[in-house]
Amino acid sequence: MANKFIYVLAACAGLLGSTACTDLDSNVYSAYNTSIFPQNEEDVNALLVGGVYAPFRSDRFEGLFCTSNRGVQIYNDMCTDLGNCRWTDVYWFDLINVNFNTNQVEGAPLIYRNNISCLSRMSNIIKTIKQMNSISEDNKNKLLAQAYCGRGWLAYILYDMFGRIQIPTEESLNNPAENIIVPRSTDEETVKYIEDNLLEAVKYLPKTIPYGNADYGRFTAGAAYTILMHLYMHEQRWAEAVEVGNELMKPDYGYQLVPDYKDIFTLENEGNKETIWACTEDHGINIQLWLSEVLPSTYPTKNPKIQKWNGYRMPWQFYHSYEQGDRRLLTICAKYTSNSGLVYSEAYPRGTLDLGALPIKYGEDPEDTGSGSSIDYIVLRYADVLTLQAEALARKANSVTQEAVDLLNMVRQRAGIPTYKVGDFGSLESFLDAVLTERGHELYFEGWRRSDLIRHGKFIEYAKLYKKSRTAAPHHVLFPLPKEIINEGRGLVIQNDGY
Repeated sequence: MANKFIYVLAACAGLLGSTACTDLDSNVYSAYNTSIFPQNEEDVNALLVGGVYAPFRSDRFEGLFCTSNRGVQIYNDMCTDLGNCRWTDVYWFDLINVNFNTNQVEGAPLIYRNNISCLSRMSNIIKTIKQMNSISEDNKNKLLAQAYCGRGWLAYILYDMFGRIQIPTEESLNNPAENIIVPRSTDEETVKYIEDNLLEAVKYLPKTIPYGNADYGRFTAGAAYTILMHLYMHEQRWAEAVEVGNELMKPDYGYQLVPDYKDIFTLENEGNKETIWACTEDHGINIQLWLSEVLPSTYPTKNPKIQKWNGYRMPWQFYHSYEQGDRRLLTICAKYTSNSGLVYSEAYPRGTLDLGALPIKYGEDPEDTGSGSSIDYIVLRYADVLTLQAEALARKANSVTQEAVDLLNMVRQRAGIPTYKVGDFGSLESFLDAVLTERGHELYFEGWRRSDLIRHGKFIEYAKLYKKSRTAAPHHVLFPLPKEIINEGRGLVIQNDGY
């Protein structure tokens, strides 16, 4: 999807995105001289795109939302009951089997290492914008809101995966050359940091940005509120989650479910009303590799140029948990015939479907020449909000309410499966189990399954039951911090318990 924003992102990511998020101390000021840059609003926009938006992309194997094991969506689903992979690298084995350890070099260590110091960079950008006098107060607030959203969202991702984070201090920001070690904050401090940033962001961000607008792909109040809702669910602050959910369901935002599930993830339906925020993709700039990660070489595609690496699978036990006639199954392939006439299925896996079905999900890009797809990669969408709201309402009321059931039914009705009545549930727990199941079926490989299972107290249980993990233990609800972060912390940065 070509627009002005992603072209600017591509240009700026090389300038500031490489000022690296490898050390906690931000060296953003070494990337530009503040006496000559930024001077005006155009400069600040470039600074935001390169310094704030750069991590939030899906570009081959780079960015928080890339489709490899360096992407948070893949990482947070692959270690649950809905994910599997045919590749035999040890880091895939450890992730899939919930054998998280400090010897890992791929995945979680890179996600933390590559992003924790970006908080410092964003903080310095906020400070720079605040000091500028050449921009009107209103425009300055709109620019600052984007930086606050990025900082809050990134902090939430790190908190969800690793627990309490290293929040940049004024001392560390003002003295980057002194290599000041920033200890991890408390849980309470981390939550407040995330919440404060997101609440500041929603004051001045537009509710939505229309598809086709030059700024499509920038942060919106809808995106910030969605992350805030996840934070409140994470912290079991049900009433506040409900309040945010009510906000997102207001007509002002214009969100609605796409009538046909499989249409959500196609080139023809980019920018649909269900999408709250997506990584914008375009050939030669940002491209995503979802189909390449999933498809085996024998799978017939309309576009024969798509690379096929035969990796990701949905385990058969999870596939069979869908109800008969569920339209979401149309995006998951359990049987196909190759161009040579061979039939591949669960009964005849032929070394391809042995570990599960193909979670195809995304449509084909006819212009994919083998380098990747230009279909925007969806990160936040309305079905997530509706199902979270159903759960939050029931938890808040400590009972199964009609409103909660109605919201869950909106997603089920779109899937073409029977809707629920309040009387179908004999207890709150049975309703929460139904929500958990529905969210898994609806949001597979969108990165929410791990946090859902943890919130429901079932992550370790499911790892042992469905992954047959012999290593899963209670402390694995958090990933370990990279070993080098602990070593560089010189005793001030403490590892998560159990590691």
